[in-house]
Parts: sequence; C-alpha cells; structure tokens
Amino acid sequence: MIKFVLFMSFCFVLGGLAVASNPSPYCGALGLVVASIAGCGWLVSLGVSFVSLVLVIVYLGGMLVVFVYSVSL
Repeated sequence: MIKFVLFMSFCFVLGGLAVASNPSPYCGALGLVVASIAGCGWLVSLGVSFVSLVLVIVYLGGMLVVFVYSVSL
C-alpha cells in the first residue's frame, strides 16, 4: 500500500509540473487530468471513495470546459 501511495504522489507532482511547465493547452490539460486522477487515487487509498468519485466528476467536467475554451482561442 505504501508503494501505491508513493506512486500516486509521484504522479500528482508530475502532473503539476506538466501543468506549470507546458505552454501548450493540450499538455496542460493532460497534466491536469493526471494530477486529478492521482489525487483521487490517493483519496481512495485513504478510504474516502465517494469523495474521490465526486472530485473526479467535478474536476474532469471543469477541466473539459477550460480545455475546450483554451483550444477554441
């Protein structure tokens, strides 16, 4: 279980770095998806699966709107 939490933490940091370092909206959106899924996986490992499911739905919906808006510009 410790390896899973460390892997999710690594993916979360990697997704955050992808958002911060890439000027392309495609890579930024991919980084946001990786970071949100890793964060929700970390919450699942803590035992709060319902909160994790709600966060995935809300985050991915919000990120989809931001991604479509930034690509359309």
